[in-house]
Amino acid sequence: MREDGDPRRSRSLDGEWLFDVDPDAVGMSAGWGTEPAIWVTEANPVDVPHVWQETDDLRGYAGTAWYHRSFDLEEGALDSRRAFLEFGAVDYWATVWVDGERVGDHRGGYLPFEFEVTEALGAGENTVTVAVHDPEDLREIPHGNQGEPWYTRVSGIWQSVSLSLRPESHVVDARVTPDLESDTATVSLEVDPGGRDGEDLRAIVRATRGGSVAALASAGPEGSVTLEFDDPDYWSPDAPALYDLEVTLRAGRAVVDRYADTFGMRALERDGAGGLLLNGEPIRLRGVVDRGYYPETLYRPPAGWSAEREVERIRDLGFNLVRTQGKPARPDFLEAADRQGLLVWAEPAGPTRYTDRSREATEEELFGLIDRDYNRPSVVLWGVYDEERGIGHDPAEEPLWTDEAKQAALASTVDAVRERDPTRLVCDNSGWAHVDTDLNDYHRYVASPDRATEWSGALEHLLHHRGDNYATRRWAEPDAPVVISEFGCWALPDVEALAEHYGREPPWFAGEFPAEARKRPSDVEARFERTGLESVFGSLDALRKAWERRALDSLSHAIGEFRRREEVSGYVLTQLTDVEWEANGLLDYRRAPKGFTDRLAAINREVALVATVDSHVAWGGRSRRLELALVNDTDSEVAREFEWRFGEAEGTCRLTAPAHSVAESDPIALPVPALEEPRTEPVVVEDGAGGDLACEEPITVVPSSLPVPREPVVYAEGGLAAALSRAGVSVTHRLEGADVAFTSDAGEVREFVERGGAAIQIPRDDGGMADSDCFEFRELARTDGRASTASFFYQDSPLLDGLSPEARLGWEFEDAYPYAVVSEPDPDEDVVHAGHVRGWLADWGGSLVERPVGDGRLIACTFRGEVGTHPVVTALTLGLISHLAGAD
Repeated sequence: MREDGDPRRSRSLDGEWLFDVDPDAVGMSAGWGTEPAIWVTEANPVDVPHVWQETDDLRGYAGTAWYHRSFDLEEGALDSRRAFLEFGAVDYWATVWVDGERVGDHRGGYLPFEFEVTEALGAGENTVTVAVHDPEDLREIPHGNQGEPWYTRVSGIWQSVSLSLRPESHVVDARVTPDLESDTATVSLEVDPGGRDGEDLRAIVRATRGGSVAALASAGPEGSVTLEFDDPDYWSPDAPALYDLEVTLRAGRAVVDRYADTFGMRALERDGAGGLLLNGEPIRLRGVVDRGYYPETLYRPPAGWSAEREVERIRDLGFNLVRTQGKPARPDFLEAADRQGLLVWAEPAGPTRYTDRSREATEEELFGLIDRDYNRPSVVLWGVYDEERGIGHDPAEEPLWTDEAKQAALASTVDAVRERDPTRLVCDNSGWAHVDTDLNDYHRYVASPDRATEWSGALEHLLHHRGDNYATRRWAEPDAPVVISEFGCWALPDVEALAEHYGREPPWFAGEFPAEARKRPSDVEARFERTGLESVFGSLDALRKAWERRALDSLSHAIGEFRRREEVSGYVLTQLTDVEWEANGLLDYRRAPKGFTDRLAAINREVALVATVDSHVAWGGRSRRLELALVNDTDSEVAREFEWRFGEAEGTCRLTAPAHSVAESDPIALPVPALEEPRTEPVVVEDGAGGDLACEEPITVVPSSLPVPREPVVYAEGGLAAALSRAGVSVTHRLEGADVAFTSDAGEVREFVERGGAAIQIPRDDGGMADSDCFEFRELARTDGRASTASFFYQDSPLLDGLSPEARLGWEFEDAYPYAVVSEPDPDEDVVHAGHVRGWLADWGGSLVERPVGDGRLIACTFRGEVGTHPVVTALTLGLISHLAGAD
């Protein structure tokens, strides 16, 4: 027991417990709780906190398990004190016995609970037995991202256990509600008087900072007191000022109990014009999702993990907010966020389906979360549901979009949250189908450059049609701040480092879910060889580095688009770390930085430079347009002079951004050099004073006069025929006598090819590809989506020499990326000039595939873009003609 003069004593019960599973659920009826000797002799020791899925043979186990330990209690420890057994969190249903006496049950996997055990304890040895039941069917209970189709299940006593000894009369809770308009804080007290008359008790409430008393008040044991501050320090990310709260409970002149906590004076609110205010000052949210999973220990942080370091890492990456998605954050994480100034968007774990039971369980967890974290100034926003999970996402249910009963129920829950906690904002259903919300938030997964133009257009549309994101206009508020609360990009992790970390293949590589091939890591090395990627990149590590550069392109573009638009009040990137198969983290699952992490942090900080070019491809001798935006999220004006250069051209641009604003330059004309060969030239922008604001945008320059294959006769129709003819190609409208044919339907030219001809199948006018006996195609998403962010286009062909500077395809194919790819090329027959994979190297396809058909050759070119208009597509098309005309 701790003995330091405090009326309260506590003892950790973490450490070695005995553990056994009960797959046949016989323990309750057999009396394992009242007579633990029945089973403990066969049990195994484990360290609590404990997640039983950490063990390979229990990784897939769902059902009942038992925990047991003993401890000594010294004589007199309970004199004038009451004992409480405290659990940080147990997933999911816990039944607890002390010395064979059943003391209580609790359902819910994420929040603390306690049982008074005063009468059950005695001096000397005492025992605690806990039965934990985590059911196979999670659909109606809050479980977040556990289980299908996401991550490994989590079961057991996964947070700390302790024995707390408190005075008979003691403070149960003290909730602090700050009011910055009056510089006061209302402290609502809950006191258990024990055997005393409540009128004999008096509570003295102090707020101190730096050892000095800042406010003082006293009151009876129930109700509230008001602390009045003289010029208080407000809590913010830049200055996370914390006050120490002490409640001293007195009976006459004697001190009966002392209760301690911390709090902060802060207020996050809407400004009425589509923005957010923190303590009355404008703020834009720069956030990241953190799901709180760890490689071997799952929900339970590993030895050596530091909440302080975790929060520090998030701040170092330029974020001022973390969204603890899928489950409540650990208390120590929030305490570190309080100290370091990190805003938190908190939410409960959600169920899968909507029923009376699941709604009640979700509300219970949400209200419990509010009670637990009410005094944490870092927590500024409560989420209720995410993407309709648990309120319409299940395909067997009517969606929230159209179900008026669900809409009314959700609005009622939001009202209850606001009544319970008026100090924070509420997001009703993150992502879409809003009903009653303080944030109009969207989930928009961008894949740049693949769908950069489509995505930017969608962003403009949503900003101008905000009402489309609401399921009903009954509660809708058109001026709710817009936040893009999910976006991200896949980046293949270091497979070898993961295996080294585990000392073997990670157990989740061969998990039972998810079902999609792109999400299944098993056999990734075999797919690397089978798809021919080994011959392109040489090693998985080289592919990983190329994929990281692709992720940097995509995330930089997205963040730049958000930051240069002042009407976007914030963004939340998915996510901080990889979690098992989901490799869209800035850090891998081991929490090691990926190759682009540091560069992304520079784009994400308070003051940033965003450079935008009107196109990343250009004809030589023409011009392109550059625009610069200086983003200033600080409280002070920022002025910078920037130097830019492109080829031999250079210039300067001075920008001044007032506090909390974006300053944009006038368009800068970039003279494009006239080149003899295609080449990618960077537009480089740097801080003229030697500061650290800099960025770079590539432009692929194609000579305006390209080598034209004049001897072959080319069959083409429509606009393509006209464009080829203008370029100097010999064009015919008759297939007979042609050397090379263009078609949108390979079936129409099959006989021509079989007789020795050469043909190129190109997209239809709508960008799609027509299936035939020659090629089958797989459609790709045409707009934003999670699957698109896991896509990776690459090339391995002299046909793209000069056009693509790397093996991975980049901005050179802006506005020309395919809407379809050849499905599963034949590695023995096909030449894959340009290919495509997704996720863990699944769904192999080709965007430029050459195949023998009879005595001839057929190429499927799924790249879009008009010949004569798109420089890279034009050069590629002319090169394909020369290639086929010269082929044996």
